[in-house]
Amino acid sequence: MNFQQLRSIREAARCGFNLTEVANVLFTSQPGVSRQIRELEEELGVDIFVRNGKRLIGLTDPGKGILRIVERLLQEAENLRQASHEYSGETSGTLTVAATHTQARYALPRVVQGFRAGFPDVRIALQQSSPEHIAEWVISGKADVGIATEGLSQFKELISFPCYEWSHVLVVPEEHPLLAIAEPLSLADLAAYPLITYDVGFTGRGHIDAAFQAAGINPDIVLTAMDSDVIQQYVSLGLGVGLVASMATEHIRQNGLRSIAVSHLFASNVTRLAVRRGAYLRSYTYDFILQFAPQLKRADIVAALHAEPHAAGINTVHKSASEPRVLKLA
Repeated sequence: MNFQQLRSIREAARCGFNLTEVANVLFTSQPGVSRQIRELEEELGVDIFVRNGKRLIGLTDPGKGILRIVERLLQEAENLRQASHEYSGETSGTLTVAATHTQARYALPRVVQGFRAGFPDVRIALQQSSPEHIAEWVISGKADVGIATEGLSQFKELISFPCYEWSHVLVVPEEHPLLAIAEPLSLADLAAYPLITYDVGFTGRGHIDAAFQAAGINPDIVLTAMDSDVIQQYVSLGLGVGLVASMATEHIRQNGLRSIAVSHLFASNVTRLAVRRGAYLRSYTYDFILQFAPQLKRADIVAALHAEPHAAGINTVHKSASEPRVLKLA
């Protein structure tokens, strides 16, 4: 038994049993992957995969249990490597952070700046994608930390911590008619204009859709994007009014835009930070997390990392680490 065999098993499951993809991930050949899998099955005396001819099409029942063990073994091997760096006193390394565009653009610069001052020898690799991809990267070990508003708490392989609450705001061109309404805006007021906001699954979009649905209003969403800056750009062109994250409106006047509070219309959102359950985190990773979410405590993070998954498969964290701070706008 060797680690290449274990990696072949794990990647076969991750790649949908496509051995050509597995070979690309492991930088080897497809026949080599097949051989590694076959040799491990022969050594264990059990079929791990269901086959249709020479093709893998699924996991056998024993294979499902074996895969869980393989994943733990490979994670512990990675933990051992990280621990060796930590105990040898190394202060260098790479911290890979996966985040949505809004988090990377507006929430992370201050944290990265402070982190770099404390750990000048640590390289930060910042990756941007959708919450689903962020979760996949953290689970697979391609990212150390994931940051997003939606979805991270739904993966049993992850531990996620609430970091801060924020609301949506409406952005409109200067002298827009909505600015003249004295009373707090209603959903009907917003729905009277074309709407520009985030793609489904991004930056609290679910709360926007839920509010309109509960009111029985079908808004005219004419454009969606992942990027707050893109949304504001199209608002400035007069294509509609925009719903964006509150932290994304620092410089809107430079684009000829104004913001209107609409927190009374939509549920507040919680940005979460996730790490892989059972992972060994370097000291600088804890420092990064605590700079991003100062209300957390290292002891609570450690306890959550090694706690058993909730029976329902949803993340839970220690009570003292479960209350997000409220984002205050300047």
